[in-house]
Amino acid sequence: MDLGLGGRVIAVSGGASGIGAAIAEILAAEGAIPVILDRTPAPAALLARLAAKSPRAGALAVELADDAACAATVATLRARWGPVWGLVNNAGKNDGVGIGAGPAAFRASLGANLVHAYTLVHLLEADLAAGPGAIVNVASKVALTGQGATSAYAAAKSALLGLTREWAAAFAARGVRVNAVVPAEVMTPMYAAWLAGFPDPAARGRAIAARIPLGGRMTTAGEIADTVAFLLSPRAGHTTGQWLFVDGGYVHLDRALT
Repeated sequence: MDLGLGGRVIAVSGGASGIGAAIAEILAAEGAIPVILDRTPAPAALLARLAAKSPRAGALAVELADDAACAATVATLRARWGPVWGLVNNAGKNDGVGIGAGPAAFRASLGANLVHAYTLVHLLEADLAAGPGAIVNVASKVALTGQGATSAYAAAKSALLGLTREWAAAFAARGVRVNAVVPAEVMTPMYAAWLAGFPDPAARGRAIAARIPLGGRMTTAGEIADTVAFLLSPRAGHTTGQWLFVDGGYVHLDRALT
């Protein structure tokens, strides 16, 4: 199926690894021009894979929590690649900032996990409206389920779901679609690093996967990426303001099914 993304410039925040990298790769495979925005320089191997499928694909290193750096990077992006048709707000990390961490840590976490999404939409508003293009926000099941020790991340991802609806309403008259994907348990390098903190990471991973109703397995980054690509594409031309749960039924089905 041709998703109709050929030649479209799409910014992917947090695209240097994990889910973001998978999103960039599927976009390149569909002929789009993904541009990764990440504080971590994109690995050469990833850039090579992107270029093999989409020669103009690229990456810009930026501290997304720095408003001025974001503005400068967006200016560079436009100068080098032209108008930005689509945006994937993927950057973020479950940093474990809980109730005991205090207000300063809470605010800092919101800066790292939420505020840059607003900043990028603010900076790219005219580009997105000119398309008209599309936005996909990558949220988390933590926004719906809670986790017990990550107040700031839960707040950030809950807010991102709220902004999905708000931006869908704000952009509707201009034809820009805004949707969210909600992952649950996805094996990424960041997730693997978290598992490594347990005495038996493999056993912990199996226990988590066993609670996922569909297949008793974790979602792959590629499955998240496929859904993001569809939501960005004109194939989803009348879908906006939606939260799509790509989680093997984790949030909505009875986990006793496993």
